[in-house]
Amino acid sequence: MERNDHCSNGSVARTIPRRVYLVVFVPVLLGAAHHVDHVVRGNHVGWPLTPDVNAFTLSLAVYPLIAVGLVLTVTGRAGLRYWFGFLTATSVLLASVHLGPWAIEPPADVIAPYSDPVLGYGAFGVLLALIAAVAIGAAYTAFLAVRGER
Repeated sequence: MERNDHCSNGSVARTIPRRVYLVVFVPVLLGAAHHVDHVVRGNHVGWPLTPDVNAFTLSLAVYPLIAVGLVLTVTGRAGLRYWFGFLTATSVLLASVHLGPWAIEPPADVIAPYSDPVLGYGAFGVLLALIAAVAIGAAYTAFLAVRGER
């Protein structure tokens, strides 16, 4: 399921299967929803919305990394290894920041700021879906790489 596209210089660029774009796009939507949730609940928010540089600020780097990855992928200069590395690192960072004994933003920090528990648990559900989507994307790109897709 490899796609071949002609580049402007006449060469053929091998790109990743189209399904990989879906495993990137879904986490982007969930990640944007999670960043909006930070702003709505008003905790763990940093620059550019407050003067503090914190994990929120650093997490915004995913969007330029995704944009660069997409440009490099479309032009045939990056592929499954880029997305595997990006998705794996992102899933590890998300899980370590939000879950486990050393979480700097544990589940209670996502749920408790909402006066309605349904909204708090909904926000936490979006976070869990984000972590799952990124981990599934990492596993999927690893599977494709092992299978020999480019």
